[in-house]
Amino acid sequence: MARSESRREDLLGEATALVRRAELAGESFDPENGPLVAGFRSDGSLSLFLGEDPVYQFNSVGQLRRGFVDGLLYRTQGVTLARLQRDRSSDDRLTLLRHDLSESELASFRETMRRQLGHVLDELLAGKLQQVTAVPETADVAGELSDTLRRVLEVGSWLAPPIAGKD
Repeated sequence: MARSESRREDLLGEATALVRRAELAGESFDPENGPLVAGFRSDGSLSLFLGEDPVYQFNSVGQLRRGFVDGLLYRTQGVTLARLQRDRSSDDRLTLLRHDLSESELASFRETMRRQLGHVLDELLAGKLQQVTAVPETADVAGELSDTLRRVLEVGSWLAPPIAGKD
């Protein structure tokens, strides 16, 4: 996930930690929001960019590690998500304000995420979402994405263990 607050320019060219990555296109995805990009790390961890926002990152077993939704960063705490909001003070110092989601906030977050991921999977399975370009060119990221989204949507314990240290 980009640490910069500016728009992500070229995920296919710059996201080198994602060893297999692709841009996908379909009628139901608005290109004005930025490209739909899926990428996988060498261990199979998925990062899914539904345009500029939202972005979801999962570990290799399909559990959510991080999200970037409505301009806010969410990070797993193992049993909930911490919402981290940037706060710039008057002297240009940046601090992160943390709020751990309540049970109802967590349920709402999960339902919205599941609906979005389910839509991507449905579009893939119906052939309405196509891989446009990939790195490396021979990678079948769309096929891998389909398999991974099934796993993500079926995983019982959906939050990854807490992330240690800073993001």
